[in-house]
Amino acid sequence: MKAKIKDLPYLLCLLVMPALGYLYTLLNTDAREAVILSTTIDEWIPFVPVFIVPYILWYAFILGYLFYFWYKDVQTFLKTLGIIVIGELVCFVIYFYFQTTVPRPDVAGDGLFVDLVRMIYSHDQPYNAFPSIHVLTTFAIILGNFNIKDKHLFHTVFAPVMGSLIILSTLFVKQHFILDMTSSIFLSVFLYGIMFELYGVSTKKSKQAYVEK
Repeated sequence: MKAKIKDLPYLLCLLVMPALGYLYTLLNTDAREAVILSTTIDEWIPFVPVFIVPYILWYAFILGYLFYFWYKDVQTFLKTLGIIVIGELVCFVIYFYFQTTVPRPDVAGDGLFVDLVRMIYSHDQPYNAFPSIHVLTTFAIILGNFNIKDKHLFHTVFAPVMGSLIILSTLFVKQHFILDMTSSIFLSVFLYGIMFELYGVSTKKSKQAYVEK
């Protein structure tokens, strides 16, 4: 752990997260005439309150794995955080010019899961849906995890499984539509290609040129 002391300043990059959260809140309104992007498939997807558990665990999943990436590989940490930051800024621009909304079901009955759904609904307005930041950031973690070498089997299995549950939860608790999910995955993959593939290749070439000199 002593070897990581020199990498501590990189954790300050996480301070961008509260700023992104503030921008999200400012844009989470229907002031721009929100559009509904529901499809036939969305109508077939049932409302399943138990999926509120992975939906809420998203917060710990993202922050926990960003810390894990920092501990294992600073470059993966920075590139994954870059995908998240750039991806969210792209989402914010879309929210500003093309606001969408997801009509919520009537939540009847009692129980822990139902109460948690009501809590989320009361704290998060049904806007800022396309693309889904929940899905964008989760898929960025799944992709980033592929680049961690010598990781424990737990993380090899847990990250994609838990990430998939979080992504599906956005549909089953009626926070997002299929188009919100697929657009986020596409955006994550596109940014991943830039941050990990193109940037990685250019970095290797620069290092090689420096060594040859």
